[in-house]
Amino acid sequence: MCSSKLIPIKMNLRSIVALAVIAGTISCNSAKFHTSTIEGNRLAINNEIAADTSIENYIKPYANHIEKVLDSALAYNPTNLVKNDGALNTPIGNMMADLVLEQANPIFKSRTGNTIDMVLLNFGGIRSSIAKGNITTRTAYSAMPFENEIVIAELSPERMKELLQYLEVAKTAHPVSGVQIRVDKDFKVIDAKIQDKPLDAQKNYFVATSDYLQQGGDNMNFFKDPVHLYRTDYKIRNAIIDYFIKVDTIKTVKDNRYIQIK
Repeated sequence: MCSSKLIPIKMNLRSIVALAVIAGTISCNSAKFHTSTIEGNRLAINNEIAADTSIENYIKPYANHIEKVLDSALAYNPTNLVKNDGALNTPIGNMMADLVLEQANPIFKSRTGNTIDMVLLNFGGIRSSIAKGNITTRTAYSAMPFENEIVIAELSPERMKELLQYLEVAKTAHPVSGVQIRVDKDFKVIDAKIQDKPLDAQKNYFVATSDYLQQGGDNMNFFKDPVHLYRTDYKIRNAIIDYFIKVDTIKTVKDNRYIQIK
């Protein structure tokens, strides 16, 4: 016989249910357990499986609505934009960096009282060209299919120096805004200005980028461990969509923000 001794305890509903399960499966005598056989069959998911028309009919109005939203014109693009249209800066890359600065700066200023000094994105982050004609929400999803968020990293003078050294080695049209960089024939930086002022070796700068790059994506390790990191809770893709809605007609330029002097 099991010995019993009453001990006052406090029990909640979860404890009572747990004890009931244990009591139903284990007695005071030695419990005997038996292994059960588990069998499974592989079910192939292919075109041979008939669609459930009731489900299809239920989701069809929602699917049609999404398609309509994605294909509704937001703005007009007067020229084809491709990311290879330039050595160190391109019209589409400049637009991407400029719109990040324009859309994120009010958020950053309202929260911190500071302004974004410059933007640096990555060339590979632009995933498609933008054709001449109407621009839609689908256009934004094609150009930026990732869930990357805009973040602002406060970089020390040492980190800013590493940023410029990275660009020297990359020799790539990484999108930038708020900065003017000139490099020589060997891609060494001749001079750099931020917001039309020479780079100050004693000053920290607020650099907007994506959370992917801030975590060291594309080997941009200078973004790691910044003096301070500010999150905007604002996806780059959403900034693109908001910008398209606002401008009506896209205006892009290839300028002297990042050029090589030969």
